Formats: sequence, structure tokens, C-alpha cells
Amino acid sequence: MCRRLIAAGYDVVAFDIDDSALDEAVTAGATAATSASACAAEVGLFLTSLPHPSHVEAVMAGADGALAAMRPGSIWVDLTTNHPELVRELAAAAPRGVQVVDSPVTGAVDGARNGTLTLFVSGEAEPVAAATKVLENLGLVIACGPLGSGNVVKLVTNQLWFVSAAALGEAFATGMANGVDLATLWHAIKESVGDSFVVRHDAPSVFAGHYDPSFTLGLCVKDLGLLDELVHNVGTDLPMTAAAQAVFDQAAQRYGTAAGELHVVKRIEDDTGISMRLPGDWVAPSEQR
Repeated sequence: MCRRLIAAGYDVVAFDIDDSALDEAVTAGATAATSASACAAEVGLFLTSLPHPSHVEAVMAGADGALAAMRPGSIWVDLTTNHPELVRELAAAAPRGVQVVDSPVTGAVDGARNGTLTLFVSGEAEPVAAATKVLENLGLVIACGPLGSGNVVKLVTNQLWFVSAAALGEAFATGMANGVDLATLWHAIKESVGDSFVVRHDAPSVFAGHYDPSFTLGLCVKDLGLLDELVHNVGTDLPMTAAAQAVFDQAAQRYGTAAGELHVVKRIEDDTGISMRLPGDWVAPSEQR
């Protein structure tokens, strides 16, 4: 995302606790800041993209946090998949004249690299409009409503994604256990009502056997935990969502939270002895150029 904004002609100030990531940003044309707060103090539009809500709170909150360092007239845009309530709490604590927008993203690492992300932006109309002019360089921007709505929409899209990912291995195993060639099965699914982003984007990571290391089981479990809080507001059982959460929890316990998301499929392979390797040059989405 940093590279995309630099390529669009913006002066980008960057910070990351990972020195190698910051070095890459500087090599691409960014100016390095010494801390998140120092970065926030220098810019008119401050973007955060972090793995977990607790990281957002640690970076932004308090007298020494990045939010307190922002100058009047600036806008904070949180790209993290976050607690809607945490975003609203931090916005309420923002210094006078600082506006807050949440805009979680979807589309994976290759979407970030290619500028084809989808961004779910929400907040007051004025800062949303200002932020959108910049965010459009990263992909499609969808306005979702009041602050926090962007994270609700993002979690709903992940709700469908996780259910589909959990079902993918079951579908492949069922077809293969009954004599259908995997390549034929995949082609048929793509050309039928069974088609989905998961079928097209994620299945090759199963065929290659790397199970997409760019998004970990730990992040899946984190997002499902955030989703669980939203599900409580529905007022009835949602068994598909509960089943997805159970199989991702099971995979994380078996393979570890650092394992790639599609280990939910590997679990089926390991339990059945069915191999879903498929010959081909299957490059991980995070490595595609």
C-alpha cells in the first residue's frame, strides 16, 4: 500500500517496528519516521494497518500515543480489521480538530501490490471524502456509513470467506473420494454455482501445498473472534458461522497460529489420506507479481 501511494505521487512518511519493512518503504521512496507518533505528527493523513486491535490501541491511545500527536486538521484512517467499538472510543478521545475514519481492507497481499483492494470506509462525510481521494489509489472504496460500519462490513465479508474456505476442502475431498479427478473437479466448480473468490484465489494454494502463508490461522481466529461479538446481536443461532469458527480453531490448535489459513483444508487431507496436490506452477498469492 505504501508503494502504491508513492507511485501515485504522494509524499509518504512511514514507520514500522520491523526494520526490514521500513527499509523497503524507504527504498521505494518513503521518508522514515522514528516512531508511530513521530509519523503521525508530520502528516495530514495518517494511515495505520496492524494485525490486531490490541496493537491499534497500543499505538494510538494515551498521552504518548500517535493519536495525541496528530495536529488539528489531520485525519486518522485505520485500515486494520478492528473492533468497531474500539474505533469509536479512540475517535472520542481524539484531539480537537482531528477526525477519524475506519477503512478495513480486503483483497490479500496481491490486491495490495496491484492496487485492487476493496476498502470499506466509514465515518463523517467530510473526512471520508478527503480520505477517499487517497484511498482510491489502493483499490475500490465503498462507503459503508457511520464510524465503525466499515469494520462490520469487513467482518461480514470475512464471515462468508471463512465459511467458504472451511467448505473448500470438504468439497474437494467428497469429489475425490468418489472417483473424480481434482483438476476436473476444480474446473467444474469454477464454471458452476459453486464458484467463489475462495475457489479461484485460494484453491491454488492448496494445490501447491503451501496453504497461503500470507494470512495466518492466528489472524483467521482473531477475525472470527471479532465476528463472534457481532453475531451475538443477531438474536438466533448462526450454525454455518459457528462451524467455520470451530474448524479454524481446530486447525490452529493442530498446526499452530503461524500456519497458513488453508490448513483448514490440510486437516482434511491428513485425516483422510487424500492428497490435493495438483501439478502446476502454483505461486503463492503473496508472491505473485
